[in-house]
Amino acid sequence: MRGEEAGRRAGAPEPDGRPGAAAGTDPAGTPRRPAGPDNRRIARAPVSVAQGLLVERYRTESMQAAFELLRQTSQRFNVRLYVLVEALIRLPGPDHDAGRWFPRRIRTAPPPLHGLPVDPDGPCGQSEVLAAALHRVLHVNQTGMGNVQIAQHGLLRLEKHTGLTTEFTDYFMFVRDTTSACAQAARRRAQITVRDVALADVYDEPSRQTILRADSRACHSVPLVGPSGRVLGVISSHHRRPLPGPTYAQLAALQTMGVAVGGWLSWYRQTVVLDALEHLHAAATGAAPR
Repeated sequence: MRGEEAGRRAGAPEPDGRPGAAAGTDPAGTPRRPAGPDNRRIARAPVSVAQGLLVERYRTESMQAAFELLRQTSQRFNVRLYVLVEALIRLPGPDHDAGRWFPRRIRTAPPPLHGLPVDPDGPCGQSEVLAAALHRVLHVNQTGMGNVQIAQHGLLRLEKHTGLTTEFTDYFMFVRDTTSACAQAARRRAQITVRDVALADVYDEPSRQTILRADSRACHSVPLVGPSGRVLGVISSHHRRPLPGPTYAQLAALQTMGVAVGGWLSWYRQTVVLDALEHLHAAATGAAPR
C-alpha cells in the first residue's frame, strides 16, 4: 500500500468498524458468556491439536509429554508457545524417518529495523520487536494507548498493549469480525482510521461501550505486511479524542514501519520458528537432548 493510497483511504468516508466481535458473542454482539473463559478455550484449542499431532506423529507417551516437549522447545528458543503451535499445525510434517525436518532450507540474516528502538546488543525476539514497533506507532500518532495483534488461525490475537483497560483487553483478546478496523486493515492491507467510535453506526453497543469505557474515542490500524503480501499482524493506536485523520507524513512513516516489521516477522517465522521445529523434531525422535 502506497502512502498516497493510505491517505485517500484515511480522507475518504470512514471505513469505521468495531474492533472485532469478541469471542463469545453472537452476530448481534450480545455476550453469551464472560470473555475470560471463552478466551481460554480459544487459546487452548490449537495447543490440544498440536499435542495430538505429536502423539500421532512421534508416538509420544502421553498428551502431557507432548505438551512438555512443546513447552521446553518454546522456552529454549524464546518462541511464544502459540507461535510454535501455529507453525507445527500449519506446516507439512517431516518425511517419514527423516533425520531433519527442513534439510534444504537456507538460513538468512534478519532484515534491518531502521527507526525502531531495538537494542542492538540486547535480545531481539518477537516480543522485543513488537514492543519497539508499538512504541514507534504511538510516537508517530502522539498517543499513549495502543495494541499489537498477531494473525493466528484466521483470527487476530492480542499480543501486546499499553494504556488500555483490562475489560478492553479481555473483550478483544481474539478478533474475528471482518467489520473491525484492525480486521479491515488486515484484509485490505491498508491503514484504516476510525475517526469517532461514538458516532460509528456499525458498532454493536457492547463493543462500543467497552471501547468508550477504555477512554478511546478513535483508533488507527496499521497492517504488518510480509514480502509475500501476507498480513502477519496489525498495530493500532487509540486516542482519547476523535481524529481528523493522519497526515501524509504520518501515513508514510507508519507504512515504512509496517513493511519493515512485516518483513522481520516473515524472517522470524522462516528462521527462528523453523529452528525451534527442527529441534522439536530431533528431540521427539531421540536425535537431540530435550
